[in-house]
Amino acid sequence: MRNLIEDARPPLAEAMSKMGVDESVWTPLLGRSTVEDHGDAALPCHALSKTLRRSPSEIADEVVSLIGGALDGIADASSVSGFVNLRAQPSWLSRRIEAMMPDPRLGIGLEECRTYAVDYSAPNVAKEMHVGHLRSTVIGDAIVRMLEFRGHLVHRENHVGDWGTPFGMLIEHLLDLGEAEAANELGVGDLDSFYKQARAKFVTEEEFAERSRQRVVLLQGGDEETLRLWRVLVDESMRYFNEVYSMLGVLLTDDDIMGESRYQDLLPVVVDRLGDAGILEHSEGADVAYPGGWVNREGEPLPMIIRKADGGYNYSTSDLACIIDRVERLKCDSFLYVVGTPQKQHFEMVFQVARQAGFMDDGHNAVHVNFGSVMDADGKVLKSREGDVIKLFDLLAEAVTRARAAIEEKNPDLQGEQRERVARIVGIGAVKYADLSTERTKDYVFDWERMLSFDGDTAPYLQYAHARICSIFRKWGGDRGSLSESEISCSLPEECLLARRLTDFPAVVDESTHAYIPHRLCAHLHSIASAFASFYEACPVLSAEEEGTVHSRLALCDLTARELELGLGLLGIEVPQRM
Repeated sequence: MRNLIEDARPPLAEAMSKMGVDESVWTPLLGRSTVEDHGDAALPCHALSKTLRRSPSEIADEVVSLIGGALDGIADASSVSGFVNLRAQPSWLSRRIEAMMPDPRLGIGLEECRTYAVDYSAPNVAKEMHVGHLRSTVIGDAIVRMLEFRGHLVHRENHVGDWGTPFGMLIEHLLDLGEAEAANELGVGDLDSFYKQARAKFVTEEEFAERSRQRVVLLQGGDEETLRLWRVLVDESMRYFNEVYSMLGVLLTDDDIMGESRYQDLLPVVVDRLGDAGILEHSEGADVAYPGGWVNREGEPLPMIIRKADGGYNYSTSDLACIIDRVERLKCDSFLYVVGTPQKQHFEMVFQVARQAGFMDDGHNAVHVNFGSVMDADGKVLKSREGDVIKLFDLLAEAVTRARAAIEEKNPDLQGEQRERVARIVGIGAVKYADLSTERTKDYVFDWERMLSFDGDTAPYLQYAHARICSIFRKWGGDRGSLSESEISCSLPEECLLARRLTDFPAVVDESTHAYIPHRLCAHLHSIASAFASFYEACPVLSAEEEGTVHSRLALCDLTARELELGLGLLGIEVPQRM
């Protein structure tokens, strides 16, 4: 209720001035009510007790008395347990809805542009994308969509694992199979099998292992034929990854690939710059940096390895090279790393060293957008019945199959291509929403029955609400665009509840974007759909007695559908017209 707070601020400021409370003291306390039944906004007075030497309840009572009729047309004020609660009046809600109706952005403004690099998805070449990649990919995609909608320039950085010692054995295995056979095996998505075969030979066949080690030397030395074979592995793997991205409906393309190979020339630069900054030290033959603040099991300062004793580089070196590239080439001022929670310490250390070395300064903002794991019903990391990590492509295909069965049962009239399209939208949307609607820092349980349900906090529930509104407009047959000038009348409780939720949409999008928390937007979209369900049951739309009421309620329906479509779109989820 950001707009309500702004409209109520002047009367509150006058009341607080009379009570001798400085604006800097009370303004931070005013915010959205945490108990919806009490009001839309609230001012807790407990923190004022010490200053005013009175109880919170007495202070709240006086504030309500002082603002009196100054809030007419805005809100009703009440004092409850030391809180000043503000409830938006129906006339204020009506005006806010009228103001939002003609706005194609639904009250969501553009911000001053910042340049972001968002690092997410990051599969490994010649390895299968599994369910563990789901969270990084869909959370990163949602964050990118929200940032771009707010007017920011976003560089999507898919930091693919496409370099390193494993590629020696992978290239040699490719040669053993023959390029055509290897390309076919990778092309059908059997990446795990290819990698496991190469790994098994490396472990059991010394001649193959020696060839693999020699191939690594050729690769790192820039041998032309070795690089060509390496490119075969990368291209075939990316072709398969792109099938998964297309199925998921995310924004990533080949242009967004920034694999480890792209930073090889920068790795020695990282070492040189850390040395020039005076923070590179030698320890047991390795080059290390000490960020400070971390200790090992013995209580000694914990180093971050930059260059290993054998001359090889570490992940930390690569991530520092990324920062240099993103600052100096892309001119980024914000960096988001959508990577699992176990990497928390790694990124904290990398960011600290980057600041110590001057790779970043106070004008740069680096954030580890961490997330939890996908679990099964027993609280273990989700795996197949055979105990293997579930392939992401297989999981998505299963979602579409299950969605098709659910749609056939709910609406058997949907047939052919239309049914297939809706099954894809619903199935993929269900998987993505189940992930995004969970607070990202927490683990969540993967539950087919719950996520594909048409009831509860699920994508199908929200999608069905949108489809239901589309059905209303098909029956009406009028021009939805003409509703932008409708006079809105929120009189019944269900109209007011829906209007409250719709009015709060821009503020929630802001919160979700700024804190990188898609689940906050998911929760609000569910609250809108729930309020619409109550509205739909209690408030006849097309059969309302007065034409003005029909148009007012149609306008509420239209704004509901637009917010659901925009909100789900920011999450990377489509909405069907029929279900």
